Amino acid sequence: MKTILYIIQKEFTQIFRDKTMLPIIFLLPVIQLVILVNAATLEMKHIKMYVVDKDLSSTSRQLVSKFDGSPFFHTNEHSFSIDEAERQLKNDKADIILHIPKGFEKKLIKDNKSKIQLLVNAINGTSAGLINAYSNYIISDYNNQVIVEWATVSARKNISRINITNSYWYNPELDYNIYMLPGILVILVTIIGMFLTALNIVREKEMGTIEQINVTPIKKYQFITGKLIPFWIIAIFEFAFGLTIGYFFFSVPVIGSLWLLFGVVSVYLLVVLGLGLFLSTITYTQQQVMFLAFFFMLIFILMSGIFTPVESMPDWAQKVNIINPFTYFMRIIRMILLKGSGLTDISKDFISLGIYAMIAISMSVWRYRKTT
Repeated sequence: MKTILYIIQKEFTQIFRDKTMLPIIFLLPVIQLVILVNAATLEMKHIKMYVVDKDLSSTSRQLVSKFDGSPFFHTNEHSFSIDEAERQLKNDKADIILHIPKGFEKKLIKDNKSKIQLLVNAINGTSAGLINAYSNYIISDYNNQVIVEWATVSARKNISRINITNSYWYNPELDYNIYMLPGILVILVTIIGMFLTALNIVREKEMGTIEQINVTPIKKYQFITGKLIPFWIIAIFEFAFGLTIGYFFFSVPVIGSLWLLFGVVSVYLLVVLGLGLFLSTITYTQQQVMFLAFFFMLIFILMSGIFTPVESMPDWAQKVNIINPFTYFMRIIRMILLKGSGLTDISKDFISLGIYAMIAISMSVWRYRKTT
């Protein structure tokens, strides 16, 4: 036990001695958290609409005013030429074209139906889907308004009004920051744990100090434990600090148990620290370990469900995702913070993380070559 404590003391001394490393560990993650939570969003708040109103009737103007009254659309451009509108769409000066043909109101009065056209810039499929959904909602709302206003007095008596009250569970205000901050926090804590742990041992290889440790009677498990615990403590502190920022600055709720949350974090960090240690045992330079760590981090992040649900991925991707620790922890942290889930609710993912942690650390101890 004394041997492990001495190694831990050495690691903390080495970490705090490096003045350039301290801002990277404690300052940069906070800055990244504040910036990324506000930047990484799928909300559409400034949709540029180009209106081609060839009817110029009171009905068409009311429809356009519906879009003007929405906080999502900005109808700054008007024209009578659909060709000009399409040029603006191709030049990325417009996100959507609302084309109201001539005779729109006349057909609506005469035939009780009429057509309009929506042209959406679909380079970004996700954005196009949201724009289309917003537009259809506004058009549907206006259609219901027209039905009520144009119906005869006798018909109005027969119209039954349906009042719908929406209640959004776990995120009543649909605040995207509440959804994104736990995911961003997972990424930052993982980067701190995996990268710093991997770089630490490789740096000792490059400096030659690893050889001095190898000739000592220190056992492999003692060396691995002594290397792992300091960064485990630092990552726990980073997580707690990031969670505090999220609570006070972004109003992220903490509905579930903090004890359960930090228990899960402790196990998850064993996974990422074990992976970092394993990468450091199979590489010899910092450049090699950076490339390997970036390779796995990129795949894990994109498949973790931080932006899109895992359930929407292809079947083969969901099966491959079983080996992705990000997915388990991303789901657990959102369930505990936002839904107040208990241990029974997260037991399956928690057990998977525990198995992953044992495998990662065992591989690190096995792969570390100690020569005397």
